[in-house]
Formats: sequence, C-alpha cells, structure tokens
Amino acid sequence: MIWNLSSDPKDFKKKNPLMKFLLQKISSILSSKFLLQWFTPTNEVPLCGHATLASAAVLFKCCGNKSDVLAFETLSGTLYASRQEEKVVIDLPLNSPEPMLTIGNVPYQDLQYSHTSKKLLIRLKDCVTRKELENLTPQTKLMVDAVPSGKVKGVIITLRGFSENGCSSRDGKAYDFVSRYFAPWNGIDEDPVTGSAHTVLGPYWSKELNKTSLYAHQCSARGGDLYLNIRSDGRVDIGGDAVIVLRGTLFCH
Repeated sequence: MIWNLSSDPKDFKKKNPLMKFLLQKISSILSSKFLLQWFTPTNEVPLCGHATLASAAVLFKCCGNKSDVLAFETLSGTLYASRQEEKVVIDLPLNSPEPMLTIGNVPYQDLQYSHTSKKLLIRLKDCVTRKELENLTPQTKLMVDAVPSGKVKGVIITLRGFSENGCSSRDGKAYDFVSRYFAPWNGIDEDPVTGSAHTVLGPYWSKELNKTSLYAHQCSARGGDLYLNIRSDGRVDIGGDAVIVLRGTLFCH
C-alpha cells in the first residue's frame, strides 16, 4: 500500500485516505517520496523487499515517474529504489544474524539468528545439492506450534553455491548462494522471492565468502535471481528484474 508524501503524512490518517490518494493521483505519481506498508494474508509486516521492488517498478514503468530515486517511508525506516539500467535496485537495512549455540540434535553446518528481523538462518552442509534443498518439505504448522512466542517470524534455509551441486543459473553461472524462506507465522508457508530474507543472508554470506557483491537465487517454485551489494554503512542494495504482469483501473463512486 503506497501513499504520497507530497503533503503532511498526518493527512493520510483521516477517514478517507483512499479517496484522498485518488484525488491527488497526478501529483502522487510524479512525487519522489511515498509512504509504503506491507500486509500478508494475516498481518502487517515491517519489511518486504519484493513488494518494494514491485512498487518502484510500477511507478517507474507504468505511472511515468521520472525520478531517478524514490524514497519510501516504512516501518523499517526510509528505503530507496533507483533505476540502474534495466534493473530496479532497492536500498535496505542489513539485519546481520548471530550464531546460536544449539538446536537440539538437528545436524547443520551453521545456525544463526537475526534479532532485528526475527529470522532464523539455517545453513546446510556444502555437500547438500540444490535438488535436495528444493525437495525439503518443512511442516510449517509444527514450526508455528514449536515457537508460538513470536521470537521467530521466519526461517531461512540456505546453501553455498557451486556448479557441482547444481547451484547455477540457466547460462551456467554459479550462484554464490541459494535459499528458501518460510514464514508461516505471517500466514505465508513459503515466499517465492524475499528481499527481507536477503538482508540477513547478505551479511552472512558476505562474511563467509569475503566478498561484497553477491549473486543469489531463491529456490521456490517460482524462483528468482537477486544481485546484492553489501555496503559499509550497514545497508544493502538488492537488484532484480521487474516484470509488469497485470494492469487495471479502480473506479470509486
């Protein structure tokens, strides 16, 4: 949900924010500052990179917005989206994970937790293949039952990329890492491509691989490639291709 910030944001707390938004449509699409909110089927969430990318793509490609950079005021602070050739690049805060001491008797190579995003990161051993990662079928209801406290809001399962383990793109380029993301606590059993998860994955793999530019793939049924640049100011630029798949018109009476 996007609101224009060309006037006082408090105006959008009034009874008919949608009508006010529509009346300001022309000025809104030409603005460079917006309020942005994200909602899953069950609740509002503090960060959603995929929807941020999509919002910027619609403003750039469908609404004729000529700004080079868009600023979105969100629950995670100010986020920026910019045009970089054919891609849209979003600037998000890093949510670095920290090692955890134990996870019972479950075998793993590494287990870390991001306190700022409440995401659990599980790294599989390097001998695991991409196919094995894709074939995992977590029992999401049991995940919610196991951690009902709200301390965990999402689980990331990740694997280091090699050509030998199948972690490469269609043109044969090896990914630095691949992942899947599960958020049943937010009403999403598995998310197709998740920018917020990569604010955790980015700093983790940057440290592990000793590099700041990362090429990643999220292995959901739909899937998607992401291009990450880990910055020294505690932020991450995440780039991806955006395709407009649906256009429509909303009439209010």
